[in-house]
Amino acid sequence: MGYRTLAAAAADLQRTGQLVRIEQEIDPDLEAAEIHRRVYAAGGPALFFARVKGTPFPMVSNLFGTIARAKFLFRDALDDVRKLVELKTDPSNFRKRPWRYWKVPLLAWRLRPKFVRSGPVLRHTTTVSQLPRLKSWPRDGGPFVTLPQVYTEHPDAPGWAKSNLGMYRVQLSGNDYVPDREVGLHYQIHRGIGAHHAAAVRRGERLRVNVIVGGPPALAVAAVMPLPEGLPELAFAAALGGRRVVMATPSERRGVSPPVAVHREPLRVSSAAATGGLTPRRSLPMPAEADFVISGWIDPARTKPEGPFGDHLGYYSLTHDFPVMTVEAVYHRPGAIWPFTVVGRPPQEDTTFGELIHELTGPVIPTVIAGLHAVHAVDAAGVHPLLLAIGSERYVPYAETRRPQELLTLANAVLGQGQLSLAKYLFIAAKEDAPDLDVHDIPAFLRHLLERFDPERDLHFQTRTTIDTLDYSAGQGLNAGSKLVIAAAGPKRRALGTEVPADLSLPDGFTDPRVALPGVLAIRGPACGAGDWEADTTRLCSALSTARCPLPTFPLLVVVDDSEFIARALNNFLWAVFTRSDPARDVSGASAFTRHKHWGCAGPVVIDARLKPHMPPPLGADPGVTARVDALFARGGPLAGVER
Repeated sequence: MGYRTLAAAAADLQRTGQLVRIEQEIDPDLEAAEIHRRVYAAGGPALFFARVKGTPFPMVSNLFGTIARAKFLFRDALDDVRKLVELKTDPSNFRKRPWRYWKVPLLAWRLRPKFVRSGPVLRHTTTVSQLPRLKSWPRDGGPFVTLPQVYTEHPDAPGWAKSNLGMYRVQLSGNDYVPDREVGLHYQIHRGIGAHHAAAVRRGERLRVNVIVGGPPALAVAAVMPLPEGLPELAFAAALGGRRVVMATPSERRGVSPPVAVHREPLRVSSAAATGGLTPRRSLPMPAEADFVISGWIDPARTKPEGPFGDHLGYYSLTHDFPVMTVEAVYHRPGAIWPFTVVGRPPQEDTTFGELIHELTGPVIPTVIAGLHAVHAVDAAGVHPLLLAIGSERYVPYAETRRPQELLTLANAVLGQGQLSLAKYLFIAAKEDAPDLDVHDIPAFLRHLLERFDPERDLHFQTRTTIDTLDYSAGQGLNAGSKLVIAAAGPKRRALGTEVPADLSLPDGFTDPRVALPGVLAIRGPACGAGDWEADTTRLCSALSTARCPLPTFPLLVVVDDSEFIARALNNFLWAVFTRSDPARDVSGASAFTRHKHWGCAGPVVIDARLKPHMPPPLGADPGVTARVDALFARGGPLAGVER
C-alpha cells in the first residue's frame, strides 16, 4: 500500500539510499533553493534539511526529482491507476479481460474519502511566521509555499464531490500582507478554484480555503493533474496513493478545534472581522495525515499585490493584485515536515510531474478529441508556450493535393480544452504522412513540420485572446496575448538547410547567423531599447523580400539576442524563442500579405525572440549564496560527489 504520511515516504527513501540528510543549519532564504537546484540538475537524491534557520520545522525537497524516484514512491498503485485509465479509454476492456480488472470494484470504493472527527494534523497549531520562509530567487517578493495543495468546495454544492485541490502559489508574507493574518493566493485562469471563486462572488459569500502542505505524496501529484470535470482530485489521490484519503473536520466552535499543543497561540479572527457582516460557511475538511494546513477564507471582492516570483517560464512574474486569504488557524501534525520544490527555467522538478501525467493520462487523449492522437506540452519551452500535436487528416481522402483541413478542426478543439487553451504556439501534423512520428521526438517533429508547411496558407492566428497568466511576451497585461497554429499535411515541400548560405546578406545590425536546427536560422539582432524595436524585423523582412538569396531551405528565421546561445542546444532554442515572442506581434515574414483577413508570407517566416522592454528579466542566482553553498558539495561536505 502507499504511504500514509510524508515522513513514511522520506524514511523509505532514506532506507533505500535515495535521500540525503543535511544536519547543518540551512537558511531557507535562497540557500535551500540553491542547494535543491544543483542537486536536481545532477540527478541527485531527495534532500532532508534537519535544521532550518528561523523555524522549528525541518524541510524536504527533490522528492520527485527523477521519474524513477516518482515511480518508486507510487510503485504499489501505478498499475491500478493504469487499469482505471484503460477502462476510461475503452470500457469494453472489462468484458474482454475480466481477470485483469477484478480489483476495479475495490478501487472504485477506495476513491471515496473517509471522514473522521479528528486526526494528527489537528493536534498542534502554530503561526504563519513560524513556518519555513522559503525564498527561491533574489527578487522574489517574500517567502512562498511552492508545493501547496489548495482545497476549496463549490459554494453551490458543498462537499468533496465538487471540490478542487489545486497547486496554486501561496505568498506567506511581504508586500502589504498583515503578518500572521494574511497570505496571498495566485491562481491562473481556467483553474478549478476560479469557478468556486466566481460562485462565491455571485452568492456574496466568503470562500473557505485550506492550504495543505505535506501529507501523503499522492496529494501533491493529484493537485497538478489536469482531471476532467466531475473527477475530484481527492479521488485520484486515493487511486495513486493506494488508500482512501482520510479527511478530518475541525470543531465548529469558533471555526477552529482546540489545540492539544501550541508552538505559539494562533491568531484568531473575530466573527465581525472575518465575515464583514456575512455569515461564514462551515469549516472545510482537511487531510488528517497532512503535515500542515493553513485554514481561512477569501473575500472574493478583495485583492492585494502579490509577487514578484521566479516562475516556471524562467523569468519573474511581476507584482499584480490577486486574492488575499485571511488566516484563521495554522495546524500541524506531530513531527511535521515542510516539503518544497523550486521552479525556474525548465527542466526543474516539476518536469517529473509532466512526465508522470503524460504516462498516466496519454492514452485518454483520443477519447476526449476524436481524431487527435497525441499532444505534447513542451516542458523546455515552459509548457504552455508550445504544444506539438498529431492528428488525422481524413476530410477529403480522394483529393489529389492534400492540405490541412481536419487538422484545423482538431487544433480548435485542442485550444478549447482546459489548460491546453493557454497554449500560445500549436504545431500540428497529419499522422497519415508519417505514422511513426512521435511528438516527444522534438527535432524529428520540427523537421517534419518545417519540410511540409506552406507559409502562405498554413499559419492561423488568434489575436487578442487569453494566454498563460505568467507569460508577459505580448506586453498587453495579464492573460492577454495571441496564438498561432501551424498545420502541416501532405508531401515534403522543401529540403532543409544545415549550413549558413555563403551568399547570405543581412541588413545593418543583424549579425552572426547560425543554424539552430535543420531549416532554422538564428540571427543576432539589435538590442531592443526603448525605441521602435518592431521596426528592426520590418527592415529585415524587407531586405529578405528583395534579397538575391531567398533562403528556400530555411523556412524559419529567429531573431535573438545571442545566436550562439540559441544554436548551442535544443533546449536553449525552445526556451528563448517561445517564451520571448508573441505570435501576433513578433511573427512576420518575407513578402508578407493579408488577403481576406488571412496573413501569410512567401517565406521565410521570421520570429522576433529578443528580450523586449516590457518583459521581466530572466532568473539568476545570487553569487554570494552560490559561494556559500559550494562548501556543501566540496570534499567532506554532505553532498560531496553529487554534482559529478
